[in-house]
Amino acid sequence: KNEGFHIFKYYNASDALECIKTRDTLSLAILDVMLPDIDGFTLCQRIREQHLYPIIMLTAKIEDMDKITGLTLGADDYITKPFNPLELVARVKTQLRRYIRYNSSKVSLKETVTFDIKGLHLCKSSHKCTLNGKELTLTPIEFNILCYLCEHRGSVVPSEELFEAVWGEKYLDNNNTVMAHIARLREKLKEPPRKPKFIKTIWGVGYTIE
Repeated sequence: KNEGFHIFKYYNASDALECIKTRDTLSLAILDVMLPDIDGFTLCQRIREQHLYPIIMLTAKIEDMDKITGLTLGADDYITKPFNPLELVARVKTQLRRYIRYNSSKVSLKETVTFDIKGLHLCKSSHKCTLNGKELTLTPIEFNILCYLCEHRGSVVPSEELFEAVWGEKYLDNNNTVMAHIARLREKLKEPPRKPKFIKTIWGVGYTIE
């Protein structure tokens, strides 16, 4: 509130979902993993069924698997308790800037850039992605990962390069963010785990679309 944001605060997932249903102007969600009725991961998944705005997960657990789970279900960022409130505010502002930039680019981009790969169609100007004619619901980050790989089709894109290009931040060692989002993308593309049709992993190097 001190930063000028309008806040809706709830102590359980049911009330939060009711707010989400009745308000169409929400810009970002901060979800605690530990909730009394529905856990934050499930709440994140429910939000992603209808909305693309950024989601930041809060948790007291520090295991990597929890972080990967949250990101795979559609979260954009993750912060572990205890944390400095200023850090949370900074992450909120970063996510909102990124979300606004991605969405404004849909209007400002005059040149229509499209990719067609094995039934997968991406239109950069409209920010739409279809697979065999059926539109996919991708978050802005998921779309930009896919778009970046398509722009570099045939080349292997290192995880570090992909992270810095899409997130606009310096890549740190042991960062599983890219891997988690790739897993989520493959799920939406209905990719077989062992023989993916689109996004292929080059172990120890990065990812490619051939």
